[in-house]
Amino acid sequence: MKWEVVIGLEVHTQLSTQSKIFSGSSVAFGAAPNTQASAVDIALPGVLPVMNRAAMEKAVRFGLAIGAKINRKSIFARKNYFYPDLPKGYQISQFELPIVEGGELVIRVGEAEKTVRLTRAHLEEDAGKSLHEAFQHVTGIDLNRAGTPLLEIVSEPDMRSAAEAVAYARTLHGLVTWLGICDGNMQEGSFRVDANVSIRPFGQAEFGTRREIKNLNSFRFLEQAINAEIQWQIDTIEDGGRVQQATVLFDADSGETRAMRSKEDAHDYRYFPDPDLLPLEVTDADLDAVRADMPELPGEMKARFIDAYGVSAYDAGALTQDLHTARYFEAVAKLSGQGKLAANWIAGEIAARLNREEKTLADVPVSAERFSGLLVRIADNTLSNKLAKQVFDAMWDGELDADAIIERDGLKQVSDAGAIEKLVEEAIAANPKAVEEFRAGKEKALNALAGQVMKASRGKANPGQVQEILRQKLA
Repeated sequence: MKWEVVIGLEVHTQLSTQSKIFSGSSVAFGAAPNTQASAVDIALPGVLPVMNRAAMEKAVRFGLAIGAKINRKSIFARKNYFYPDLPKGYQISQFELPIVEGGELVIRVGEAEKTVRLTRAHLEEDAGKSLHEAFQHVTGIDLNRAGTPLLEIVSEPDMRSAAEAVAYARTLHGLVTWLGICDGNMQEGSFRVDANVSIRPFGQAEFGTRREIKNLNSFRFLEQAINAEIQWQIDTIEDGGRVQQATVLFDADSGETRAMRSKEDAHDYRYFPDPDLLPLEVTDADLDAVRADMPELPGEMKARFIDAYGVSAYDAGALTQDLHTARYFEAVAKLSGQGKLAANWIAGEIAARLNREEKTLADVPVSAERFSGLLVRIADNTLSNKLAKQVFDAMWDGELDADAIIERDGLKQVSDAGAIEKLVEEAIAANPKAVEEFRAGKEKALNALAGQVMKASRGKANPGQVQEILRQKLA
């Protein structure tokens, strides 16, 4: 490819406070329209905003987690623009001096790691919501969301593919939910992604003209939208056209991006300090309190998993991508004493099953206690891997533990040497051609003989013993 892709993401994370950022109104999702909008939220004359301390603490927690600079004094500004669901005619945000500056996030794409730099994370209020489909010929305005606290997290343009952008968004999603500062519910809008995408010829230092794809609320749509936008920009330039800076929307049905409006720059918003809000100050006591309440971070837990459970760095990285996975793995590893086996199964069978059913590990129907029982039976050779998968499927769809399923379905692995030896002798006698091929140096012939033994035992013979006895008999 002669084009290099340049991507930066702006992620709006809804902070998991009980009330809004500048009022005492509830932020609970799903209330009837306009029932959670106070006088402050709808901007009645004379009302004044009051800063929510919990929002500040959650922003500081995020800054500490990414190794960023916490500005001890940050400024709220008025970002001026007109939109029907913005009651004041401006949004209270942070511009020149945000609460969090810098920091970085390490992402994994396949087996490769990459560090993405962060520009800033700033506090702001959300706007309301325009409802276009609920009415004919008019638009409804629901101001329940107006004033909901957001932390807007802005990356540097360090990503070079849709896959890297998705890896960054997933890692960031995992971190904010890990820290407990956001519930991460993308369907409800708690984690929304805007993607700034441009292209430039390889080797060119100057960035191309970017277009911003707004309000992507799933990782799948994020990847599809970026790839569609990349192709559109390449086609436009190669056909002799020019890319104009714009805000675009992604149409999931057509798989295309379409321009919504020309893209504004900072000066278009006429930012100025909000006269109703004092500078936000973070004291030494504030920092100490947040640090004392910080959970073990993913990088720290990754190193501990490698040391305590003997898993590889790659597996430890995968297991610490989100808190649900990390906690599930650790519970299983402790109960079963089988760290490597637990890692393999979580990354393999469990991940595959969850992907097919479009679920996350938070929804896994097999408890850590039940799953650890299965791993114990694999480790003590009660079950072969093939039989273990049968037991796992039954556990997934029912409530019995591994031992009860093994007993009910007669799935205990045969490890009796005498019984296996008899089956081996029968297989050798029935397959003289395979015996001849193995003795002629064809290793695959041994697998064919082992397969016959496993078939005769209905999958219950211990595979390791089968191979060992076959080699003894054929030596």
